[in-house]
Amino acid sequence: MNIIQEALPDQVYRIAPQGRMDAVTVPSLEAVIDEYLTAGHVRLVIDLAAVTYISSSGLRALLRARRQAQAGGGDVALCDMSERVTEVFDMIGFNNLFRIFPHATEAAVALAKVAAA
Repeated sequence: MNIIQEALPDQVYRIAPQGRMDAVTVPSLEAVIDEYLTAGHVRLVIDLAAVTYISSSGLRALLRARRQAQAGGGDVALCDMSERVTEVFDMIGFNNLFRIFPHATEAAVALAKVAAA
């Protein structure tokens, strides 16, 4: 899985996985997320624009990332979800667990207001 990483203003970081988020590819995404969280970067935008499929493994990874970020005083916001990924989130109720934005810039502005511990 290719993963684009970008620093945004106000210590917000964008992580953009590409392709499938499944049991085979999720470990590489989790490793990237863990690097940010371990470094104290707890305001993460996960850009899902290029994600074509998300399995339960991918959903668990996002939920785990959010819990860890919140434990550190930050949060995880999602953006640019495809119609297919949006349907999965709606079906299982994850749309009520995450803050979801149309674009990374809007997610970053919202996260910049979250005080890091």
